[in-house]
Amino acid sequence: MTEKPKILEYRSSKSASVLPTDGMEQNLGIARGVSCLTYACKTRVNAKTETMMRMKWMLTTFILMGMAALTGTAAYGQADAPAGGQPSKAAPARAQVESVAQTDVGLSGYFAMTNATSGTGTKQTPTNAPGGMLELRHIQNSFVGYEMAFSYNPADQSYAPNGASCGLVCGNPNPPTKITGNAAEVSIDYVVSKKMGNLRPFAVGGLGFFIAVPGATPFGNNTSVRPTYVFGGGVDYGFGSHLGVRVQVRDNMYKAPNTSSIYPATGVFTYSLEPMGGVYYRF
Repeated sequence: MTEKPKILEYRSSKSASVLPTDGMEQNLGIARGVSCLTYACKTRVNAKTETMMRMKWMLTTFILMGMAALTGTAAYGQADAPAGGQPSKAAPARAQVESVAQTDVGLSGYFAMTNATSGTGTKQTPTNAPGGMLELRHIQNSFVGYEMAFSYNPADQSYAPNGASCGLVCGNPNPPTKITGNAAEVSIDYVVSKKMGNLRPFAVGGLGFFIAVPGATPFGNNTSVRPTYVFGGGVDYGFGSHLGVRVQVRDNMYKAPNTSSIYPATGVFTYSLEPMGGVYYRF
């Protein structure tokens, strides 16, 4: 018995039996919409998770650096302690060092004046604003001193297209775009000083992070974290065994923060000048 040869049947992709029906098109549309929504949600969750991890890393870094500084101070004190209860031969020298050494906490008010920047089709103009700074400082001698500083101030930003290179943002119906927000800065600084009676001139220089947190806006926003360089100087005037007045000027240099989702970052360094004055308490 002869078997009939099997003939492969070719069916065009345009055949009516393989074209999607109305119900199938609706199902495909729903699946596509769900897929896009899921992707957007994952992207937003990943962005938030990355920001939280960055903040935790920064906090852990500063805690470890602070603990290292305190541990070094304690070790220095133990190294100079007399052995066996005998009076130390370095007592006069130690008394002289203690008269120069100082550990204090200071609170100052300042006015932040930040430069505008332009780049990549964006012109960014920060708003000058008052703020406050908290310092924890230890000075061992004229050439060895360090501090941890935290500052906070309002930081509104204004974004506008920059000339003919603004790209898609030129279509923004209401330029410039203003975004409210606040800024915080944490830093660890090296301090050199010279005690002269009740006066102590000093200079500071250090590294830290500038954190710009925008307010709510219909255009979307981004929390921006920038490494910052801190440098400045001032003078302390003590009018008692514990209290004193501190006057100083600081400058912070960092890349302009981008808190807008519709304008690209300028990618340019900016300066924030902060004249300030306050009080300190010496322990």
